[in-house]
Amino acid sequence: VKAYTAAQTLERARRAQPDAIILDATLPDQDPLEICRALRHDPEFAPDTPIIIISSDHATRQQRIDALRAGAWEYLGQPLDAEHLLLKLETFTRVKRAADRAREDGLVDPATGLYNLSGLARRARELGAQASRLNGALACVALAPDFGDNGPGSEPTEAVLEAVVAQLAGAFRAAGRVSDAIGRLGPTEFAVVASGTDAGGAVRLAERLANAVTDGPRDSLSAPSAQAGAAAPFRLRAGYYVVPDAHAPAADPADTILGAASALRLARAEPGGPWIRAFPGGLEAQS
Repeated sequence: VKAYTAAQTLERARRAQPDAIILDATLPDQDPLEICRALRHDPEFAPDTPIIIISSDHATRQQRIDALRAGAWEYLGQPLDAEHLLLKLETFTRVKRAADRAREDGLVDPATGLYNLSGLARRARELGAQASRLNGALACVALAPDFGDNGPGSEPTEAVLEAVVAQLAGAFRAAGRVSDAIGRLGPTEFAVVASGTDAGGAVRLAERLANAVTDGPRDSLSAPSAQAGAAAPFRLRAGYYVVPDAHAPAADPADTILGAASALRLARAEPGGPWIRAFPGGLEAQS
């Protein structure tokens, strides 16, 4: 299906429900980032559909970051490597179809296209079985925005929360590996389960996810919401839990989600503390 204007792109994307969309950065009537945002906020458009933007110029780091924040999965510049693009499309569409199957089974959060808690727990057990066969580690990283406490009436509006959730979901999806399981735990809480990941790897995973949202230092992350006119600076908080040997008899892979969520609550309870916390009594990354 081809479209030559922004209006055609939006209309045909809703009607065709494609497995992936490739956007030309030089569309004549609208900026591709605005098209991305419009699609991501469109309830008739599947939220986990990959969007790739292709530019006629060299792609800068800032352009890639802006595209990820707008909801694109990739931003490619010139020279364009056709084989790289085809492999990306193959990988992205495989993830999209898996998400479609999960949605049919009631395992997907309809607002973000990520796994819900039930779906994430199922995927955690699948990844745990994979790690168990290799006597490997299994980790979960939980993340959430922290808007601070500036007194009564300072709470973010529903529109701001929706915009921030959309921003984080898109950034985490783009920054995660294909092998990772990414889900939404609560209204503003997210988690990523990763096989073969120890404590140091869990911290690096959290940093990679955070980098997809903002360029700020790790101890003072902040970013505006994705919705124009509804900016709300926030800091990211994170917690992680690691099962060092998923083959151990007492190891329940789904417990990694609960442990990471508990560590996240501790991080959020300490406004002046570190942005990321390990589960108490669990393995911590060595500095």
